Amino acid sequence: MSKLFITGGAGYIGSICVEQLLDLGHEVVVFDNLSEGNRAAVDPRATFIEGDLADRTSIGNALRDTKPEAVMHFAANALVGESMVNPTKYFRNNVGNGVNLLEAMVEHNVLRFVFSSTCATFGPPDRLPIDETLPQRPINPYGESKLMFEKVLQWFDQLHGLTFVALRYFNAAGASAKYGEDRRIETHIIPNVLKVALGQKSHVDIFGTDYETPDGTCIRDYIHIFDLAQAHILALQAPKSTFYNLGTGGGTSVREVIASCERVTGKKIPIVESPRRPGDPARLIAGSDKIKGELGWQPKYQDIDKIVASAWAWHESHADGYTK
Repeated sequence: MSKLFITGGAGYIGSICVEQLLDLGHEVVVFDNLSEGNRAAVDPRATFIEGDLADRTSIGNALRDTKPEAVMHFAANALVGESMVNPTKYFRNNVGNGVNLLEAMVEHNVLRFVFSSTCATFGPPDRLPIDETLPQRPINPYGESKLMFEKVLQWFDQLHGLTFVALRYFNAAGASAKYGEDRRIETHIIPNVLKVALGQKSHVDIFGTDYETPDGTCIRDYIHIFDLAQAHILALQAPKSTFYNLGTGGGTSVREVIASCERVTGKKIPIVESPRRPGDPARLIAGSDKIKGELGWQPKYQDIDKIVASAWAWHESHADGYTK
């Protein structure tokens, strides 16, 4: 059992990882400024510190007072479209504030780090699935900011002995019984489709129906949040700094996601077919052979209906998100 310091632990992925860590008997400190996260998403068993990574002093004080053995870093801005409009926000928070965190860690001798990265660091891939050997050529400031921070991590490893694991993945999905997806701006397809089933939206948009895929819509890699949490927990055991891509090895099209939501909810989902969005590749699927071979990670929730069912159960019981 360890004491762990989780930045962004009030957010979607962070909150469920915190829950899983606590269930395993770890002691958890959540550090979050609540700009994107929700206070109600923080497991009451965790210690909560409201703080901002932009404030170097508050990070240092929190690490000094709590004395964690490792840090998991989920605190980031993650909207691709927003990053194209406001790149400064992404470089300042995802890179600059991340450096504040690393600097404080070195000062307080906390030298193990798990980073929630993204497959967006690769850009349009030369082949599928996307493994760790492919060149990284991000096509938006969000992906670029994550890649820049990956490079910073390598220098902190070399110069300060900070051991890190960076986990790259695409579409986190699903929920636990207590915690789910409630974002300020929701761009993910599953919660947006479920909002239609709840009567909160009139329809779901399909952007592009003429891709070279079996049903003409984009195919993406959806990973259940429990499987992502398991990968982050396993990463604490990595003997040296490394990078792992996370994926299910398959993929699900937009139409297949909508059909799954209809099966699970028993409701008809009206759709509106719209033109393609610029920069959307037909298929994005990550390969996970490396983490499976080295850490024994095995995703357990690959069936899209099971992923959707867990999300639907949470959204039904939290129709207004965390506001009630």
